[in-house]
This record gives sequence, C-alpha cells and structure tokens, in this order.
Amino acid sequence: MQKGCFPAILLVALTASLLAIDWPVWRGPGQDNISPEKDWTHEWDGGVPKKLWKTNVGLGFGSMAVANKRLYTMGHDTKETTTLYCIDISNGKTVWEKSWEAPLGDKYFEGGALSTPVIEGNRLYLLGRFGKTLCLDAATGKPVWEVSVVDDLGHRLPTWGFSSAPVISGEKLLLNVGEHGICLDRDTGKPVWQSPKRSSGYSTPVLYTENNKTYAVFSSEKQYAAVDIATGEPHWTYRWLTRYGVNATDPIITKDGHAFISTGYGKGAAYLKLFKEDPETLWKSRDYNNQLSTSLLIDGYLYGVHGDTTQKASIRCVDVKTGDIQWTQENFGNGNLLAANGKLLCLSATGELLIAPVSHKSFSPVAKAQAIDGKCWSAPVLSDGRLYCRNSEGSLVCLDLQK
Repeated sequence: MQKGCFPAILLVALTASLLAIDWPVWRGPGQDNISPEKDWTHEWDGGVPKKLWKTNVGLGFGSMAVANKRLYTMGHDTKETTTLYCIDISNGKTVWEKSWEAPLGDKYFEGGALSTPVIEGNRLYLLGRFGKTLCLDAATGKPVWEVSVVDDLGHRLPTWGFSSAPVISGEKLLLNVGEHGICLDRDTGKPVWQSPKRSSGYSTPVLYTENNKTYAVFSSEKQYAAVDIATGEPHWTYRWLTRYGVNATDPIITKDGHAFISTGYGKGAAYLKLFKEDPETLWKSRDYNNQLSTSLLIDGYLYGVHGDTTQKASIRCVDVKTGDIQWTQENFGNGNLLAANGKLLCLSATGELLIAPVSHKSFSPVAKAQAIDGKCWSAPVLSDGRLYCRNSEGSLVCLDLQK
C-alpha cells in the first residue's frame, strides 16, 4: 500500500459549527451522507416531528443544497420549463427563481429535473439535465457565466440526461461529462481539460488524494475511472457494464486505498484495491445492488438500498471487506439514507421516516413518522436540526428535529 492515500473530504477545513449548519454540496459536507450534527432528536411531541413549512418546487428527482439560510433545488414546472428555486429556510418563501426552457424528458419515468446545485462561497453552480451549466450569484440569482456542455462543447447527452452535481476543487469545476469527466474554470466557465466525447454515467465525481495528488473518480456508461484533476489524464480505469449504461451511484473511496462500487439492474457490487494501473477486485456480489442511492460506509460496514425501482427494494447492511450481508430490512423501496450522531435517518420511497441506531447487528427503529407523501427518490438533507424532504411531484417539507 502506498502512503498518503486518503479520501479528499470536501470542505473539511470549515469549523464544526459551520458543518453542522450547512449542507452546501451533494451528499453533504463530507460527500458521504454523514452529518456531524448532534443537536437534533428523534423524540418528538406526539411521536411526530413538527412541520415548519411546506412549498412546491416542481417535478424532479434531484436533492437540495442548504447554505447561508437558503435552500436551493430544481424542478420542472411545465412541459418546457425547468426552474431553480432559492428558498428562505425560515419560512419556505421563494427568495428568487430562475427558469429556462427544457424538455420534460419523461422516458420510462415521470421526467423533470434530476441534478442538485452546489454552493461555494457566494456562488451557485449547477449542471442541468440537458447540458446547461450555470454559475450564479447565490444571493440574487444574477448570472455570472453560462455554457452548454452539449451545444457549446459538443459532448454527448446520455440517455436520461445529466444527473450529477458539480464538484469544486480550488479553481476547478468538475463535471461528469464525457468518458471520464471535464474540468471548467470555476470563475469563467472556460474548459481546462476535457475527456473523449462519449456517454457519461450518472454519478457525481468523487475526490481523493494519493501522494499529494488529487484525483476524481467519474463513471461512464461502461466504466469507472480516476483522473488527475490537474491534467485530466486517467490514473486507473475499471470496466463496469450495467444494463442501459446506468452507472448512477457514487463510488466510495476508503482511507486505506480501496473503493466500493455498486449499481442496479442485477449488476451488483465490487470492492477494489486501488492505486494500481488496473485495480484488483477483492470481491464481487450480485446480492447488493445500489441503483440510485449511494451507500453509507460507517466503521467498516455499508448501509444502503438494495434493489431497483421496479422491485421491492430493501435496506441492507454489508461487511465492506467481505461482502457478507449482515441484515436486511424489507419493503423500504428506493429511498435514501443519511447518518448523524450514531443514527440512520432513512426516508423510504413512500415518504416514511425511520430512525435507527447505526448497527451491523440489526435494524431496530426508535422512531417512525410519515414525513411526506408521494414518490420519494430524492435524498433528504439534514441542516441545523432541520430535515428537508421532497417528493417527485415537487412537494418540499421542512421538519423540525431540533432538540
């Protein structure tokens, strides 16, 4: 094992208090769906969390970014319009919105917006489903720059459009576009480097460092690949063929130089030893399929959703070193999980919130409540003791979990 290999945790230099308040990027400040917050509770008056407000943000399956007392998310309003909403988290009122023409894109599902914006300082960045890439002033929505990765840069639109969130590293804006990503200048939108113009996957880039170099792992329709973010040159590739090219979940890179990947449609999961030209496969299994929701890795165990949207998906706990299943919680559906203060917060596909201690021995909920109705494939967000949940139709609720 080479020395100096560890995941690049986003925004880790921020203070703990800021981490506890904001959720500014996809999958949270550590890009792992694990929150450092402790000032929240599952012991609610009457057994139900208080609903602080509810609003509508249009049809879509993306998640939310929360920063500086504002929430940002996207939805489809009509058959030809997508809107980005900036919402005041104190009352659920829209501060500003920005709309643009976009197809519904309802191929085999309802369609609508798929990706999640990110916040860096006073700027907001997003990659739209059909290639529109925006940098806006987060406070006002005023445009800073705009580029289409399809029309301007000539990249291929994947079958279901782009669904990943941008990732920022220094002056670089990384997008899962092309065979193994592209890099734009964060301040201007100008290309720094690009990869071959083949169909991308649907996952969000994941950063890690090795020997003082930073790499990003991208998915395409045929592989996962790590590239040097300074040059765009591939560091390693791992062929991974999934039905319909839907490599949608983010890889998990461990601090000891391993990677976990998992996709749906019966493909399954793999655990790899990295930092070779060709990663070594330590185990593969078809018994753990993450189609849309990336797993959580906590103390050597994976917690995630097993099964596709067309099946009765379940929650499973898996030993990351062996692939052995520890337990299964049936009939959860294709929902999402996050963790905070030693507990799992699980939002089912039908909007039921289940809270259970993090344990590889069993799944034993200590609280249950119907958080929201409708189809809930979007990842919930915990920020400053508030849980934000949205459904595909556009209902967005803010639940008070503060102590």
